[in-house]
Amino acid sequence: MGNSTIIDVLGSVILGGYILLMIFRLESTVTETTFMNGSELSVQQNLTTLVEIMETDFRKIGFCADPQKIKDPTKAILSASEHGIKYLPDVNRKGNVDTVEYYVGPASTLTATPNPRDFLLYRSINHAQTLTFDMGLTKFDFLFFNSADDSIDFPITTPSEVFNIRLSVLLESSHAYDTMYTYAYWRQVRLAARNLRNR
Repeated sequence: MGNSTIIDVLGSVILGGYILLMIFRLESTVTETTFMNGSELSVQQNLTTLVEIMETDFRKIGFCADPQKIKDPTKAILSASEHGIKYLPDVNRKGNVDTVEYYVGPASTLTATPNPRDFLLYRSINHAQTLTFDMGLTKFDFLFFNSADDSIDFPITTPSEVFNIRLSVLLESSHAYDTMYTYAYWRQVRLAARNLRNR
């Protein structure tokens, strides 16, 4: 009778410990899933916002409500690099030619997040109004093509050759869960800048 009681108690302790371990694992899984889902949603929203702004801007390359002010759309792109572009649009569609520039800062300039790979993206209008995007950007890469659909090697010394633009953007969460960062990737194979085709 005594041995049976000890075996029952030991069995109960083992079973209880196993159930407790399952509860801890379940709690850990729920915490991870909640964090990752929330982080992924935030990254996706940031990417959507950034892409909408850029697509609206890039659509205006070489456009002016007063067509006499940008007579030659081949001169609308002032400079083009692997991580930036400077071009002429009419931002507000009021017939004034503006200068818009997108460029990135080094990763070392963004110290507010623990992600070592993210950096700031800058959008400058007329060298004065500069917007800073702090969205977890870890990739912002351009590739430019000429009218024969051949990629143009960097550095680009003749921006007037640019006919098509490809942009790749990668955003990562600013905080990791157990060293894992959530991410969202977007690539626009041919950016819609119709005025570059008016040649």
